[in-house]
Amino acid sequence: MNDDKGEGVAIANLIGTDGCSVVGWVYRWRTGSHAVMWDVQGPRPVSETRPDISDEQKQEIDFDALMRI
Repeated sequence: MNDDKGEGVAIANLIGTDGCSVVGWVYRWRTGSHAVMWDVQGPRPVSETRPDISDEQKQEIDFDALMRI
């Protein structure tokens, strides 16, 4: 995606509970908001983000809920 065209930019990988699979991505939009995009298998439990994101960003994407999917 291209931030210059008003699209989102991936800022972190969502890592699955196996500790190595990328199950989705955290995107930052031009407006400054954050959102999650899942891989083709859809939502799955998340154990962490790589690289780590701020507590405020985690709160915005409801990271605690992502760990309980």
